[in-house]
Amino acid sequence: MDEPMQVYSVSDFQAVCNQIMETAFSGVIVEGEVASFKVNQGKFVFFDLKDEQSSVGCFMMKFALRFPLEDGMKIRVRAVPKLTNWGKFSLTVQAIMPVGEGSLKKSFELLKKKLTEEGLFAPEKKRPLPEPITKIGVISSTQAAGYADFCKILNERWGGLEVQVAHTQVQGMTAADQIIKALAYFNERSEVQVIALIRGGGSADDLAVFNDEALVRAIAASKIPVITGIGHEVDESLCDLAADVVASTPSNAAQMLTRDRRETIAGMRDDVKRINNLFNTKVDELLRINRDEIARVGHDIVVKITTVENEIAAQCKILEQLNPDKVLERGYALMRGDTKVGSVVEITTFKQEIEAKVTKVKER
Repeated sequence: MDEPMQVYSVSDFQAVCNQIMETAFSGVIVEGEVASFKVNQGKFVFFDLKDEQSSVGCFMMKFALRFPLEDGMKIRVRAVPKLTNWGKFSLTVQAIMPVGEGSLKKSFELLKKKLTEEGLFAPEKKRPLPEPITKIGVISSTQAAGYADFCKILNERWGGLEVQVAHTQVQGMTAADQIIKALAYFNERSEVQVIALIRGGGSADDLAVFNDEALVRAIAASKIPVITGIGHEVDESLCDLAADVVASTPSNAAQMLTRDRRETIAGMRDDVKRINNLFNTKVDELLRINRDEIARVGHDIVVKITTVENEIAAQCKILEQLNPDKVLERGYALMRGDTKVGSVVEITTFKQEIEAKVTKVKER
């Protein structure tokens, strides 16, 4: 004899269905074309997500809509499936991302127009880079090639800088929130002079995160000047438009943030030559004007030249000491990575590249 089946009330059945879906799908990513897009009461967003064969209703709050939407745009949503109290299956959307060149371009232009009209990109809001720069905050994926290029150029050109790094994702649906948190972290601590947001090249879909409205607004609102080095020279993002300074690539950002030690030394040498020429010119003038003053003026000029040469020599010595290879040659090492127990860190010595696992950490 068959066992009697359990009888559910409508509300209980709806709750059980949602529980089953939450267990099976804690979150799903669905891609499709937007249809029937509308906003109710200025805060509730409804639209259908469809492909050639099927369609599913979607719901989200307007404050979570960080990319402009229009019917016909292709998007990817992160959502939780749900059976509503009215028996309709839908997706409760947590985040969206336009995909495909056409949709990305359309979303970019719509949001650019909106934010431009607000004055978010106004030139008078841009701040110059501070001088001299000694403390830099970097937001990037530390596993990315663009980050490695940035660090290499930074050390080759000057070295001796204090660099704090916030590791984040730089593509995908969670990246924007991670970058926003990193910006807030640097602004709250106020320990760096400039924030560099860097990411190497990629497809239009990979770089879409840098057109996220909340992220663009966070950059514009930063108390600390922001420089972006995103993608290649031809790439433009709304984050670039909101930043104080824009570099064409991560490597270019490193160049803009540092002086070139070789150019600095060459400039000092040119200064010495210029002073010597000035000295000779002055002596010739004095010979023609008053020979009796030559000894006194000559002595004063020699003293000044000697002082300048000593200052230049001291600066050259400091520059040499800042050379990372010289520091490593004296037995020091450069460590990169998270100093937590279990983490793998990279250690660079004068002759070796070492990977090591952190087994113990204690405060000095």
